[in-house]
Amino acid sequence: MSKKDFYQILGADKKASADELKKSYRKLAMQYHPDKNPGNKEAEAKFKEISEAYDVLKDDQKRAAYDRFGHGAFAGGMGGAGAGAGAQGFSGGFGGFGDIFEEMFGDFMGGQQRRGGAGGDGARRGADLSYEMEITLEDSFHGKEAPIKVASWQPCGGCSGSGAEKGTKADTCDTCRGMGRIRAQQGFFTVERTCPSCGGAGQTIKTPCSGCGGSGRTRKEKSLKVAIPAGVEDGTRIRLAGEGEAGLRGGPAGDLYVFLGIKPHRFFQREASNLYCRVPVPITTVALGGNIEVPTIDGKRMKVAVPSGTQTGQQFRLKGKGMTVLRSPNRGDMFVEVVVETPVNLSKRQKEILQEFAGDTNDKTNPQSAGFFEKVKGLWEDLKD
Repeated sequence: MSKKDFYQILGADKKASADELKKSYRKLAMQYHPDKNPGNKEAEAKFKEISEAYDVLKDDQKRAAYDRFGHGAFAGGMGGAGAGAGAQGFSGGFGGFGDIFEEMFGDFMGGQQRRGGAGGDGARRGADLSYEMEITLEDSFHGKEAPIKVASWQPCGGCSGSGAEKGTKADTCDTCRGMGRIRAQQGFFTVERTCPSCGGAGQTIKTPCSGCGGSGRTRKEKSLKVAIPAGVEDGTRIRLAGEGEAGLRGGPAGDLYVFLGIKPHRFFQREASNLYCRVPVPITTVALGGNIEVPTIDGKRMKVAVPSGTQTGQQFRLKGKGMTVLRSPNRGDMFVEVVVETPVNLSKRQKEILQEFAGDTNDKTNPQSAGFFEKVKGLWEDLKD
């Protein structure tokens, strides 16, 4: 059966941006994650399917190869996608002619190969987990080590993960003789299938562990520490290898993926490594010139010289006062945007001063407004004509 299109799996258009693909993946990953669907094999398969699709499409080179050649770009181990999927911790490879060849000829050309993480000892790799963590902009700037608690399947202490009651052991499956797969002759070809008796485990347990029911694992909550590097951005994914769910019957554990979200800041807006802020400045300061004091993300204060005649919207750049650049000693810049504040709640004396000032103003004092009304005057004259 042909493999489903990766874009269809993620519910995304072929012209979707990297951010749109990431958003689709995160939404589906949370929906079908095995931790939210315990015992649901269909959800587990769907989770692996969307993870496999995203692993290819998130990489520009792999995505370009897939867009041009489809699944055939990674068939037979000729592309980098299969290796990449293994590095991310998802069992199995990418489909293609290599998989069809193995399915048809089995070990005829060079030894038994079991897919899906199952071996003759019945061990199966555990599922990957995801964890949503929200941090502050300051945490992103400095980096931190954050403690988390994750509920997942862990190795059973009663049977040490074997699944068999203490003092007993699993028996070799009589149907497949421990291979986990059976062969059937179909004309010229020998076709291999998963053993129906042991489900591909290669073993059967006659006396299951009373603590785990033969699975070799129990559900527990464990505490971990996540090292968050300085400079991470919203949506960053951190992989903790081997911290996912324990495998069945002593199989290797899956991985834990921590998705970072950054809380909105009350003062700063972030764009990549740069920071932006809007500062209200009294009209007297922008008219006469002066200094304003602004906070920085590292907890310090900076003085900014405001020249006489500064207008609303004018920006001042503080070089090297922005965010930490990930895996770099450099920092971005900070941009301070001036917002001229109109005075309110004036006293009688203040109003008199302003009225006196207004009487002495001319086009040179307010060149922008004078130019604007001159344009409006011209517009009215054109309409009359």
